[in-house]
Amino acid sequence: MKEKISEEDFRDIDMGEYADDYSDDGLWDKIRDNVTSIGLTLIYKALQLYYVAQSPNCPMKVKAGIYAALGYLISPIDLIPDFTPVVGYADDATAIGMAILLAQMYITEDIKAQARGKIKDLFGMKALAKLESDGERG
Repeated sequence: MKEKISEEDFRDIDMGEYADDYSDDGLWDKIRDNVTSIGLTLIYKALQLYYVAQSPNCPMKVKAGIYAALGYLISPIDLIPDFTPVVGYADDATAIGMAILLAQMYITEDIKAQARGKIKDLFGMKALAKLESDGERG
């Protein structure tokens, strides 16, 4: 079983088709139902992308990449099935990471604050404190 996922693994995947899988409700359900599997850091990054896509300053091309990555996270059909122990979300993390690179110039302190606020709303102060202690303050 492959443990490390690289950009080459994504070359043959039509990420545009995953944009069709994106929905706000699907994102919130995936996050709530899978926090321990996905991990707070990946959820924080996904939330940053979510809020960047809501920003009027974000160009449509960047939004399309964001929705494709979030759709990939939501989709039950991916390169490595999410239920696979240990590496199930590695491909999702790669997709989110690629979208973060695409959107990085639009991720402001306000966007990060919104994402941290949503972590607090969804999971409480302990989760936010853990996220911050893991180095995800800004």
